Parts: sequence; C-alpha cells; structure tokens
Amino acid sequence: METIQFKPEEVKVEFKNVSFYYGKFKAIDNVSFQLPKNRVTAFIGPSGCGKSTVLRIINRTNEIALNTSLEGEVLIDGVNIYENGHDPVLLRKRVGMVFQKPNPFPKSVYENLALGPKIHGVKKKSELDDIVEESLKKAALWDEVKNNLHKSAIQLSGGQQQRLCIARALTIKPEVLLMDEPCSALDPISTQKIEDLIDALKKDYTIVIVTHNMQQAARVSDYTAFFLVEETGAPGRLVEFSDTPTIFTRPANKKTEDYITGRFG
Repeated sequence: METIQFKPEEVKVEFKNVSFYYGKFKAIDNVSFQLPKNRVTAFIGPSGCGKSTVLRIINRTNEIALNTSLEGEVLIDGVNIYENGHDPVLLRKRVGMVFQKPNPFPKSVYENLALGPKIHGVKKKSELDDIVEESLKKAALWDEVKNNLHKSAIQLSGGQQQRLCIARALTIKPEVLLMDEPCSALDPISTQKIEDLIDALKKDYTIVIVTHNMQQAARVSDYTAFFLVEETGAPGRLVEFSDTPTIFTRPANKKTEDYITGRFG
C-alpha cells in the first residue's frame, strides 16, 4: 500500500488499519490513510472495491445495515469516532453527505433547507432565513431560486436539485462533506456547475468524492485514493494514495496505472 503522511496539524480524517465487515463478509481490509483539511480527495476504483463503504465509514452511515462491525480506528481531529459514547447523530452534524441521485424532500425549497437547523434547535425565522440564504449562495443556487423559495423542490431541474442537496448538507455547518458520485445522474452542464462548486467549497470544508469518472477525479481533486479487489470475494484494499497529479501521471503501483489507463475496470 502506497500512501503519504501529512503534518499532524494538516490532518482532518485518519484511518488506522481499518477493516469493515457486513456480517462475516470483510468488505475492506486494513485500510490506512490521512485526509488533509480543506482539500478535495477522490476515491477511485472498480465497482465493488469498497469506495462507498470507506466513504460511509466517515459518518457511520454503514451502521444503518444490520450486523456490521469495524476493526481499527477512524479519527476526526485526532478523536476516534468509533469509541464507545461517540454519538453518531452529532457526528453526522459534523460530516455532511450528498448522494448519487438528488433526493430533495417533497417540500418547498425553503423547508428543505430549514429542516436540519430546526432539528438542531434553531427556531427564530430570521435566523432560519439567514441560514437558507447563506447555504443557497454557497451552493451557487441563490440567484436561481431566490424568488421561488416556496416552490416545491421536486420541480427543480436535476442539476438544481443536486445543488439544493449540497446546500441542505451545508445548513448544519459540517466540517467534512462526503459526496458519493454526485454527478453520475447529471448532464454535462450541471456536472460542470457541481465541479466548480466543489472547487469553491474546499476553502471552508474537507471534501471527499467517490467517482467512476477518471477525468472528473483529475479535474476536481487534490489527492486521489485508488481501491481495488484483488480477486472475486476478496475484500477491498487501498492500493495507492497520493496527490492527484502523481496518481494520474506517475503512479507508484502498476495496478494503479493499469486502471487509470483503462486496461481493466
């Protein structure tokens, strides 16, 4: 496993010898890496190699499935988020998530964004108004919807819905933003807007994106992690983690080069 080390003050998330199981099936094996603050890291690799499992470990959403278990440590700001007593609900306030397909609630644009803050105790309408506006501006959607905040979010275009979902994740002020193939259901113009948005957001957030699109990984990420299943039924493993230019132009591992150049996957 080829990986790089950052200065302690640069690290936001760290995996230390992490293995993850669904029942008796080991989905990932002995994964270790560090994610630097205020950078975009892309997870790449063939289908079934554990990319999304690793992503969901960071906010513990894998636990929604029954009979899962984890070995090793996952640290955010140096604290193990899997220690007893660590509240996954509070963790998910710190670690936002955007999914493959836009999933707005069947409510107004405003209510989609106000719901999270309300759940976390914000009651004043003026404060909710400010959060809604700020989040929409960060998601580059404010100018398109500011006159239609009480219109159903379902009526927005697919690209607008995905930016709304990003805005919704931002309303609770996360520190880390996870994106699981956020552009796979979008047209090229909407994809470009999301990619521009990712670049703008990294000054305020640590971003992790799972993508099957090699060109997208090369465009949007500062660092890239390549995962692979060596043989059928084996767990996913981290093959190589490096800065994105190195991964795409001079990878250390032949398997990384073969995947990047389309020889398999």
